[in-house]
Amino acid sequence: KELETELVGIKKKLVAAAKSLTSSRSENATKLSKEVTKEIQQLSMPHTSFHCQVQSADYNALKESDFTALGCDEIAMLIQGHKDGPLVPLAKGASGGEMSRVMLALEVVIAASHPVGTYVFDEVDAGVGGKAAIEVGRRLHALSRHAQVIVVTHLPQVAAWADSHFVVTKDSNGSVSQSDVRKVEGEQRIEEIARMLAGFENSTSAREHAAELLSLRV
Repeated sequence: KELETELVGIKKKLVAAAKSLTSSRSENATKLSKEVTKEIQQLSMPHTSFHCQVQSADYNALKESDFTALGCDEIAMLIQGHKDGPLVPLAKGASGGEMSRVMLALEVVIAASHPVGTYVFDEVDAGVGGKAAIEVGRRLHALSRHAQVIVVTHLPQVAAWADSHFVVTKDSNGSVSQSDVRKVEGEQRIEEIARMLAGFENSTSAREHAAELLSLRV
């Protein structure tokens, strides 16, 4: 009888804790949705919105199976391609390029309150180019205010935003392959950005464009 009485008290505390967690999640899901939407709309997705939904168990008819170590909620992340469009799960409704930008937007928003020491992005700019690529670079630069950001990229529009630019080269003599990493600065960096733009060295127009891209950080 004492154990049953103790169990009733514990269940009441458990329900109260779960309700508190649901309330906190619902409040922050609204904030996250607004802030991520603002970010992705600046990443050349002007009509797309992000929605974080908290789906909770029925607290008036809770079953023991409704409880987990993470509460009684299911979290869904969805996107809406345009106003009045259907809400589609992120995994199904986003292309590769859109997924990259949504993930970057999430990282930028979350880093402001829960910074991570170092972020490593490998081809986060996959599937994007032109203006969208410049905005991806701008967001990565913004993220670097809160943490160290290491980016592997083939896009000059992204590389131009870096505080430090390293070039990875691979040499092979037929029997041995060797990779080298070298830092480029000043004229060398302009030449590298120009090479990324034009695909070959000594292009005057590419050098001018490279210098223009590098000036965006100023």
